[in-house]
Amino acid sequence: MSLLSKVTRCMKAIAPLELAESSWDNVGVLVEPPFPSPKQNKVLLTIDLTPQVLDEALSDAKIGTIVSYHPPIFSSMKRLTSADVKQDIVLKAIARGVGIYSPHTACDNCANGVNDWLASGLGNGTCKPITPAENPPAGQEEAGSGRLFTFEEPTNLITVVERVKKLIGLPYLRLATAENKMIKTVAICAGSGSSVLGPVSADLYFTGEMGHHDVLAALAKNTSVILCEHSNTERGYLSAVLKPALEKELALEKSEEGEAIEVYVSKVDKDPLQIV
Repeated sequence: MSLLSKVTRCMKAIAPLELAESSWDNVGVLVEPPFPSPKQNKVLLTIDLTPQVLDEALSDAKIGTIVSYHPPIFSSMKRLTSADVKQDIVLKAIARGVGIYSPHTACDNCANGVNDWLASGLGNGTCKPITPAENPPAGQEEAGSGRLFTFEEPTNLITVVERVKKLIGLPYLRLATAENKMIKTVAICAGSGSSVLGPVSADLYFTGEMGHHDVLAALAKNTSVILCEHSNTERGYLSAVLKPALEKELALEKSEEGEAIEVYVSKVDKDPLQIV
């Protein structure tokens, strides 16, 4: 069994693909090279598969699979040429025998997924999906899109902000402050939160990005908004949750040459935006 096949099996155990937003998302195996190397025993995790991340992967001949949270193939492709950045990434990966797997919204929605990780940094309270998954697989009864977190005791907004900054590792974030400065409920959505959070009644929205008018609509409902930039709400999950979970699933697996399979998180993957 190839390294990609082993990683695919394990990723499906962690974040079942039936939990993904399949009506629009593109998840699962996106690139399956026909000639993988039997020497490959390393997996690289990243949020975005940029040219810089691909170069990082290709610099180590042992890396045979990239788990890219965001799918590098999303829109349809009618040709494969090096003139297009995303097509060039696919071509180079195939040429070097590197497979690509994307879990995206399966990781958002699964139990112990990205949104649960975001909720874990807020403090003591309870958490449930905003929209529970229909007919979830065994072990995923708490799966669903978004999360609604309820504090045991109302918490000052600035205290919540500081906890978010600590969890994500940011010196600054964007904040829209409503009149209510005490927070009891937090609606959470990793990445872009407008569509998931907009209909929800909560004291605070916590997400990566929202449109200007969506923030105004939240304030009109007396809901404060924390924005951390899109991928900043996702990246910490790789090291904190996904890496140890995948290592555990792969613990009994070996490469084709009998070596243990190793999992790494990209060192060059980063959000393209920063507050200066």
